[in-house]
Amino acid sequence: MVSPVEVNWLAILAATASNMVLGGLWYGPLFGARWMALVGLSRDQVRRDFNPVVAYGITFVLGFIASYVFGLYIGPNPGRAFAIVCGAAAGLCWVATSLATNYLFEGRPAALIAINAGYHAVRFTLIGVAFAFFG
Repeated sequence: MVSPVEVNWLAILAATASNMVLGGLWYGPLFGARWMALVGLSRDQVRRDFNPVVAYGITFVLGFIASYVFGLYIGPNPGRAFAIVCGAAAGLCWVATSLATNYLFEGRPAALIAINAGYHAVRFTLIGVAFAFFG
């Protein structure tokens, strides 16, 4: 018989919320202008073509899924250091390296790799921090 999996809903919600805040800062005041230039978008295009309800709604759901599965991966009571290191490793070693591989073959600029891969490295580290302190 398979036992039910324990998850920490508070940590999942905190991780999901931290992802939303980070994304707003990362692709806003921190790197937004540079990112738009690298992907060939103007502020007018972003404003005109952007549907915040769809974009933020889907982003929240995807962040929730990533946080939930991360919680399944590290278990219900991880140590603080373990949770943070797992988050950093997931972001740097799985997500960032995967994006970089694709971007290299697509011929995308190194600065775009750094912005997008860096976001996910920090994002997953924050997911680990949420589980470290709320788990």
